[in-house]
Amino acid sequence: MSTKIYRDAWGIPHLRAGGPDELAYIQGRNVAADRAWQIEVERHRSQGTTAAFSGVEAVGWDRFARQARLDDTARRCFRGLDADTASWVRRYVDGVNAGLADGARRAPEFAAAGLTPGRWEPWTPLGIWLAAHILFAGFPTKLWREEVAHVLGDDAIELFATDGNRTSGSNGWLVTGERTVGGAPLIAGDPHRFIEDPGVYQQIHLACPEFDVVGLAVPGVPGIAHFGHTGTAAWAITNAMADYQDLYRERLRRRDTEVEALGPEGWRPASVHTETIEVAGDEPVEIEVIETERGPVVIGGPDDAVAISLRVPPRVSGDLGFGALPALLRARTVADVDRAFDGWAEPVNVVQAADTEGGLLHRVAGRVPLRHRENQLRVVPAWDAAYKWRGWHETLPREPVHGIAVMANQRGLAAPLGVEFAPAHRAERIRTLLNASGAWSAEDMAAVHMDTQLASAKPLLELLGALDGLSADAAGLQHRLVSWDRRMDAASTDATAYAALRSAVVRRIAAHPALEALSERVESAPYPQLFRPWLALVPRVAFALEGLLESGALPGVDRAEVVRAAVEEVAAAVRTPTAWGERHRLAPWQALPGTTDEMWPGLSGDHDCVLSTSSVPGVTDHSMRGPAARYVWDLARREDSLWVVPFGASGVPGDAHHRDQLPLWLRGELAPVITDWNRLTEESHAF
Repeated sequence: MSTKIYRDAWGIPHLRAGGPDELAYIQGRNVAADRAWQIEVERHRSQGTTAAFSGVEAVGWDRFARQARLDDTARRCFRGLDADTASWVRRYVDGVNAGLADGARRAPEFAAAGLTPGRWEPWTPLGIWLAAHILFAGFPTKLWREEVAHVLGDDAIELFATDGNRTSGSNGWLVTGERTVGGAPLIAGDPHRFIEDPGVYQQIHLACPEFDVVGLAVPGVPGIAHFGHTGTAAWAITNAMADYQDLYRERLRRRDTEVEALGPEGWRPASVHTETIEVAGDEPVEIEVIETERGPVVIGGPDDAVAISLRVPPRVSGDLGFGALPALLRARTVADVDRAFDGWAEPVNVVQAADTEGGLLHRVAGRVPLRHRENQLRVVPAWDAAYKWRGWHETLPREPVHGIAVMANQRGLAAPLGVEFAPAHRAERIRTLLNASGAWSAEDMAAVHMDTQLASAKPLLELLGALDGLSADAAGLQHRLVSWDRRMDAASTDATAYAALRSAVVRRIAAHPALEALSERVESAPYPQLFRPWLALVPRVAFALEGLLESGALPGVDRAEVVRAAVEEVAAAVRTPTAWGERHRLAPWQALPGTTDEMWPGLSGDHDCVLSTSSVPGVTDHSMRGPAARYVWDLARREDSLWVVPFGASGVPGDAHHRDQLPLWLRGELAPVITDWNRLTEESHAF
């Protein structure tokens, strides 16, 4: 069978080949054609070379990528692959290299950035995976907790716990066959990530004599990792919110040209070398790359007051779990999916799966080290043996599925492996919606995806409702919000008023004298700019607001008086009705922003809604994070499955399929998954 590329009406690629390696090649060549600019940016991110075309603002990431040894870890993990997986990855890379020049000619960003496409190495897909997920577990939160403990005491170390690290998340649910129209399970959900243009997921169909799979691929990585349907089995993941990365406070010293680090066994040599970061429009930056027995030093060095190393499982084990990817493509049953995820490493996920034989799966997958509880909370001393890793969690949590299973980053299945989880609101709301019917179809799931109820508004609205003696304007706003339906709909003016009040409360708490010392401490902390988002006080208050208002745990802060001052502050400003969608606009990340100020569309939802379109209260109402895709896998008939991405199948500006799915995504509609080759259009060229 020759390799062939087909397209459906949405421009989604459907690829056929004579075997897995040939299919990997054509997948690589296709992603180079459709996403050349995107995948080249990701390659540079994994190597720490983005400043060479992005300028001085990118130096912070490049410094971290090099000091964290991302590219070197990718090489190490590639060397550890079994021969068949290594060959499969190589063929994908061969395809990328074969198609990159043509793809770059279609992408105007290369000329605008003055960049020419480079050459991919066999380990480049592993580096891209590492770079995309290195911050998923939120290890910089440990820096924040250190500063909180230093100012407010050890008892306050989890004071700002959101039960929700807002850097990553997802909704996912499984409905068993007795509750569906088709009599077989449905799996649905939406991964919440930073919305990027082009999108972080690529809809794709991969077929050869061994398998026939549809799913969401990560551009630059072979196969279908997170969300897939093989015809007889389907799977999906969410972030388990596990803690599996550690920070160690290091004591370093120079001995001539060498560097030594103090560990539990005394002073030991550290590896050290220098690298140069090329910077467009500026002078090159030379950095020192140091690695101790714990891991690479990512903050400070031997000449600084603070030095901190980062320890992550792939660097320790030399395994990124890529062997799971081809195994998932071949899965025919839930047992096959389960075995494939036994080899999963990074990031740690909750997995749901079902098959046409009645198999069901709900488990955690990934590699989590065994170590002291303190490692999960804060930066620990490198020289104390109590904080060494002691192997791995060999048996990760799982539970049976009865009717409905919901995963939304909440505390539950993965609780023994983490510290902070998402509030239970999304999970509870999804379960309530699903329990309202016993006859679900794939089309029905859009109503769940788009639900805008905001349960986390309760404590603020209760404090507001108890106030008396307000001015006329403030009393009017009080009446509006106490009777508001708590839905963050784009057309709602009450949602806008609530968001304004919430932001005012957040800013007032952050500016309160009780937190002045903490604010000064984090502003002066000697941490790289890259980690500043995890240390910013206003977002920390914003995402912990529900708990702070319920518990009254902040000493010296009168919650009612803060809300009183806030409602008086914003009451006059919200007299003019403004729809939430006018304020809550999509704000996607672009590696090369457009030269014109593009007006992005308004959105429904909020960070604790099922429709999780996250902003940062107190900072901006714009939404940088949200559903990076939506999917419904139907196990009764795969052709009844549905999917959508925020923009389109093509990453090429001006292409007919660059943003043709955006209207669907905004309305909550989904496109059909086409699996009938007779309904597809074959491209004129084959490889």
